[in-house]
Amino acid sequence: MSESTTRVTGEPDPPHTATDALRTPAPLQVGEVRVGVPVVLAPMAGVTLPPFRQLCREAGEAALAPTARVSSAVGTHAPAGLYVCEMITSRALVERTPETMRMITPDPTDPVRSVQLYGVDPVTVAAAVRILVEEDWADHVDLNFGCPVPKVTRKGGGAALPWKADLFSDIVRGAVDAARSASRGRGHEVPVTVKMRMGIDDEHLTYLDAGRAAEAAGAAAVALHARTLEQHYSGTARWEAIARLKEAVTTVPVLGNGDLWSAEDAAEMMRTTGADGVVVGRGCQGRPWLFTDLVAAATGSDRRVRPGLRDVTGVLRRHAELMAEHFGDEDRAMREMRKHVAWYFKGYPVGGDARRAFALISTLAELDALIADLDLDSPYPGEGAEGQRGRAGGPKRAHLPDAWLSSRTVDDEFAAVLRQAELSVSGG
Repeated sequence: MSESTTRVTGEPDPPHTATDALRTPAPLQVGEVRVGVPVVLAPMAGVTLPPFRQLCREAGEAALAPTARVSSAVGTHAPAGLYVCEMITSRALVERTPETMRMITPDPTDPVRSVQLYGVDPVTVAAAVRILVEEDWADHVDLNFGCPVPKVTRKGGGAALPWKADLFSDIVRGAVDAARSASRGRGHEVPVTVKMRMGIDDEHLTYLDAGRAAEAAGAAAVALHARTLEQHYSGTARWEAIARLKEAVTTVPVLGNGDLWSAEDAAEMMRTTGADGVVVGRGCQGRPWLFTDLVAAATGSDRRVRPGLRDVTGVLRRHAELMAEHFGDEDRAMREMRKHVAWYFKGYPVGGDARRAFALISTLAELDALIADLDLDSPYPGEGAEGQRGRAGGPKRAHLPDAWLSSRTVDDEFAAVLRQAELSVSGG
């Protein structure tokens, strides 16, 4: 795969550069888990399945020296960062639905297995954590308080939940206690972390209170997507909120998320906010090699991957093959791959007819035939392949339970609503 060792700007470095923030990062210690570089793959529903996580992790490891790629302590040392499973519904895990059990099946080569849980009932979340820890499904558990999807928030879950401060604290504390108790007999205590948004809207911000509450409840790290629920993915992430959270949370790492499209973006976020690490989501869609750039920057290298179309289709083909192995169903795997194709080809000279044909693939043979018809000698297209991925859309009205904003606490009526929340979120 083509690489570059020159800076994206092509200009000389000033005395202090953004990449310095990643070059000599403070050790990222998440509880008893040591993260070699301060980089995390964000959980994304339908995206961060084991095949994609494997591709991202391998890309990150490729930037390390061969001897540094090997974990010194499996379960507690992640040399190239953390790569988190897509969101899992706590109730579905407790009920052991077949799809959920498939979703949590880890990549056996991942040195630290990270799973993100969604839940609104402290008892159910704690039970799900115990399953993950006691049955050795995970080495790190993240709690989702950032999902903006209406079917989640209208029941009081995801990014809506931290508004109910007592419930938020109860869930985090219960999860931490469950992990600590279930870790007895294991080689380390499985850490619990939190990922959240700034709040519901600018009039109902929760992130500072929630960050301090998570810290007090025993969370091992706190990550902030610097947007509100109402913003969804629109506009610009407000990195200044990450800096404020870093000032408020003083004893555990604070990680930043939002508008990270390059290694330079990640370094700039860390430099300007003081964040201890970065969580990368949409920026890596269709380009798992971004993690080579991120890890290279974190280890003092200017190495950057700039793939031509032949290299891109090679990664796409391997992704599809891994998906077929993962599902054991080639047709389903190819249907799942369709959304990835547009991301992989962003900026490359792939015509509309070809793109429409790729969006209808149902077999690996069809994929191979379409790839063979492309001009595989096309070089890296530069800016067209970079920047924002996916559709940002505009601000969206927050969908919340009736009278949700009238109080920061949960009464009996809301407790009944919340018990139904997980029932409406299937799979993960």
